[in-house]
Amino acid sequence: MKKDFNEFKKYIKNKNIAVVGIGVSNIPLIEFLVSLGGKVTAFDKKEENELKEVVDKYSKLGVKFQLGKDYLANLTGFEVVFKTPSMRIDSEALVKVKEEGAYVTSEMEEFVRYCPAKVYGITGSDGKTTTTTLIYKILKEAGYTTWVGGNIGAPLFANIEKMTENDRVVLELSSFQLMTMDTSTDVAVVTNLSPNHLDMHKDMNEYVDSKKNVFKYQESENLLVLNLDNDITNKMISEAKGRVYTFTRKSEDSDAIYKEGGLYVKGKLVCKREDIKLKGLHNVENLLAAFAATCDEVSVESMKNVAITFGGVEHRSEFIRKIDGVEYYNDSIASSPTRTLASIKAFEKPVILIAGGYDKNLPFEPLAFEGYSFIKHLIVLGATKDKIKEQFSRLEKEKGIVVPINTVSTLEEAVEVAREIAKEGDIVTLSPACASFDMFPNFMERGNKFKKLIKEIK
Repeated sequence: MKKDFNEFKKYIKNKNIAVVGIGVSNIPLIEFLVSLGGKVTAFDKKEENELKEVVDKYSKLGVKFQLGKDYLANLTGFEVVFKTPSMRIDSEALVKVKEEGAYVTSEMEEFVRYCPAKVYGITGSDGKTTTTTLIYKILKEAGYTTWVGGNIGAPLFANIEKMTENDRVVLELSSFQLMTMDTSTDVAVVTNLSPNHLDMHKDMNEYVDSKKNVFKYQESENLLVLNLDNDITNKMISEAKGRVYTFTRKSEDSDAIYKEGGLYVKGKLVCKREDIKLKGLHNVENLLAAFAATCDEVSVESMKNVAITFGGVEHRSEFIRKIDGVEYYNDSIASSPTRTLASIKAFEKPVILIAGGYDKNLPFEPLAFEGYSFIKHLIVLGATKDKIKEQFSRLEKEKGIVVPINTVSTLEEAVEVAREIAKEGDIVTLSPACASFDMFPNFMERGNKFKKLIKEIK
């Protein structure tokens, strides 16, 4: 049962509120909480000179700031704390303020709790953003007023009063956002699960359990969409609280199926694979997930129109340009080995792969032992370069398979080496299999830097 947002407004008024993290989503949140009468203090590890515009603007609205290396030392005496998604609930500062009696929450938790519209929540290890975008576009094509948010799009909480029960909201949800949620979405989609974010989670069990919150609190009329072909999501069927639809490309016993070159939902042909613009079987799965999630509310025609026109999301196997017969692609979103594997398998020939980055403690063995036949040449960089090389050395020792490897220090150097190696007809792709934080603030900046370097080639 959706809660009345007026309750939240009354609760927030005159409360002493801490907002931890002054990022893209929390800046509109700060402004919104001030507009509701909250007394806000914003916390961030950045120094004041790095946030000068934000500090100047919001200080005039009465917002106080705690900034710098020891910014959490003064997280005390607050009635409400909005944490940034990546901050663990068991962190010392949050445990302490909670013991004092503070209500600890996040923007996304409150949004799902109070949003009047029907909410679709999409999570998983790979394919979240593409599936979220497909569902958003299908619902729009069907005529719904549709909003998209979570990990993509604009922050939505500040717009909650503009939404109605006839609207549709589509959220991409990470394990960090879901970890503390005790309200599930009306429609929940789990695309697939494999090891990811093990730098932040205690273990794989905690990671999987956080994902389950997307459907754990559903009611009987709600819908859960699961991947039948993934061992972990397949086992979740028995845990569903409401209705379950499944999708598959390996079986015929499912609600959304890929068979004989066609994509079907509830026994109806939506489109042929040859007609869709997205490359790769992983994108066939993303389309099937989107069809299963929306089939109760839209026509097959709406699904088909999106499937045959949607060419992909920025930073996801995004074609940049062709130079001297060589094609360059930006797949910076690929922050896990399984996502990179899916991406390189979608090409029709082995690629020159640029990989490496921040270490999330993920195993790189699959990239070597499953991916070698899809890699013509490997260029590694970043904090994980030695870990990746180690697995390809193992491949050579154990199976006698050699993949040529170059080690570089910067993305600029990676592009230079790729240019020297590549011959007419080759494909070069940045698909890092790692997060970006060792060298870039996020995958978008990494992808944009790569695109800039490719576009500047004479």
